Amino acid sequence: MTQTAFLNPPRAVVSTHIGTIAGERFLVLDSWRGICALLVALFHFPTGSTISQSAFVGSSYLFVDFFFVLSGFVIASSYGNRLSQPEEVARFALVRFGRIYPLHLLMLAAFAGFELLRLVLPQLHGTGAAPFTGGFDLRSLLANLLLLQGVGFEDQLTWNAPSWSISAEFFAYLLFAGVVFVAGARAWVWFVAAAVTAPLFLLGFSTHHMDVSFDFGFIRCLYGFSLGALLAWFQHDSIAEARLALAKGDPRMAWTLAEIVMVAVIVIFVSLAGNNDFGIAAPLVFALALFLFGHEGGWISALLRTPFMLTLGALSYSIYMVHIFVQARMINVAGLVERKLGFGVVGDIVLRGQPATGFGAGWTGAVAIAVMLVATIAVSWITWRFVEMPAMAWFRRLSKRI
Repeated sequence: MTQTAFLNPPRAVVSTHIGTIAGERFLVLDSWRGICALLVALFHFPTGSTISQSAFVGSSYLFVDFFFVLSGFVIASSYGNRLSQPEEVARFALVRFGRIYPLHLLMLAAFAGFELLRLVLPQLHGTGAAPFTGGFDLRSLLANLLLLQGVGFEDQLTWNAPSWSISAEFFAYLLFAGVVFVAGARAWVWFVAAAVTAPLFLLGFSTHHMDVSFDFGFIRCLYGFSLGALLAWFQHDSIAEARLALAKGDPRMAWTLAEIVMVAVIVIFVSLAGNNDFGIAAPLVFALALFLFGHEGGWISALLRTPFMLTLGALSYSIYMVHIFVQARMINVAGLVERKLGFGVVGDIVLRGQPATGFGAGWTGAVAIAVMLVATIAVSWITWRFVEMPAMAWFRRLSKRI
């Protein structure tokens, strides 16, 4: 089958992680991925602290949409002109599967192992549901193993709850590959259609605004992913040219001011739009941010290229996938300490108007947040180093045999 290239930037070099221009990765976008993963972790962590109760953190579930937009941009930049043959599509699907599934499988095993531990140690039952019930039943385990937990097969969040998004994203990968393979240069028409109809669908059928996951998660993902793909289609070359100009010493003050404004817009937007229909604009806001920071033109971008921030970017997928398990085990340990020593560390709280079990307010909550972030990053480094990296290398080698 012949096909006109979906995307053919004249000075671009492709990558399987973040798209590159003139041999250089979009390092700043990598760092943004790490920041967003930590913000999602903060959103999920129950404390009575001012941080957890803030409007910004309380609406930070919207940063999942940043992942979707960025994934669309990355995949279209890296693979948009490499899917003209069936074997290329097969290699693409295998590599993307290898990128997300091994760590997903490990975390499912970790959650299942803890349920088994609860089964044999009644003191771990607490006041929650019995082992292997509720969102941890065996039927849902099968759905998670098949990556179906984010495409409408479940009626609640199950097992490793954030993994609904990788379920939705994996099927977005497959849809992207199929559309580009069949439609070629006209693929952008399909992404425009998805970017227009998906938000209309969510506005019409979602009762939780953009906060959808197991039910309409695939539609939400398709919305952001399509916007990112369109940005790669129409703006990839302009970003390349601007970055080359900046590399030659063009002034950075205007870019720095634009980046400061963009960060302020994101903070204000997320704080105000998380619990109403204005949240439907989140992928548009993040697409604008991606376009701006893709240029890497200002001093905020320079900060985001520091080693620590780049490390966070590298760990972002692991942070996203391990944080719920780390948080749950912190609460378990704190609960045991509570029962043994009587310390008022964890208990019933009200989190953003809803009852929850978590850490208290004041210094207790602040310290718990700091411990959670450090523990999550530490565990993420281990899973990145010993699960993500070897698995990706193995699946890349396997794909070359196709």
